[in-house]
Amino acid sequence: MKAASPRPLRVVTYNIHKGVSAWGWRNRVHEVRIALATLEADLLFLQEVQEINTRNQARFADWPAETQTRFLASEDYHHVYGGNAYYQHGHHGNAILSLHPFVHSNNYDISDHRFEQRGMLHAVVSIDGRTVHLINVHLGLFAVSRRRQVEALIQLIQSEVPEPMPLIVAGDFNDWNNRLSQRLMQGLGLTEAATQGLTRQYLPAAPARTFPALMPWLQLDRIYVRGLHVQGAQVKHGPRWARISDHAPLLADLTWT
Repeated sequence: MKAASPRPLRVVTYNIHKGVSAWGWRNRVHEVRIALATLEADLLFLQEVQEINTRNQARFADWPAETQTRFLASEDYHHVYGGNAYYQHGHHGNAILSLHPFVHSNNYDISDHRFEQRGMLHAVVSIDGRTVHLINVHLGLFAVSRRRQVEALIQLIQSEVPEPMPLIVAGDFNDWNNRLSQRLMQGLGLTEAATQGLTRQYLPAAPARTFPALMPWLQLDRIYVRGLHVQGAQVKHGPRWARISDHAPLLADLTWT
């Protein structure tokens, strides 16, 4: 009897808008946790995670007492967090949730100016005996900042991720004009998941549209891989997802090369 093929590795990148609605009027963090569970992901790359916010704790009766990363991970996921923006009532940043144990993690400040605090979270996991490097990024709103931040990302990968090791880079790149992919793919040998995994008829390959969540138009969120094969990719969008965040989650199913 032929052995069953291993289940694909499902990766999700999702900017969760700090677990609150637009302008912070409603607590959405419980809906975020329920929605994340429906994605059935092995690895979740989350941006704008509101790790601690004493104002929201006082404002919302059902605001979790634990950190937001721990709350979203529940009992199912291992988790690491890297703070980017710090202020008097708390801080927010990037987090990675993983069904597989972490071996190492480190957070890097890639803020390009004092008006935007941005970070890059690097973690290493062990998946079925394989070491996989993960990098979660949230880049700036200004093109010149994003270019410098991508160069910092390239330097990190070249210095910390040995060439044969599988690598997943995901996050909110804010790259709506698609100026960064070519540099990443040529400089590092990365593959952009949506250009490989999404089915498009009569359209050229391009990153997925993930913003705004109700009817995505802009290409902000990306999943890049090296040493893995993209089996498929999809964007979750529509009214349900738009109630949770202004971004739609991007999913990719990966297999070993």
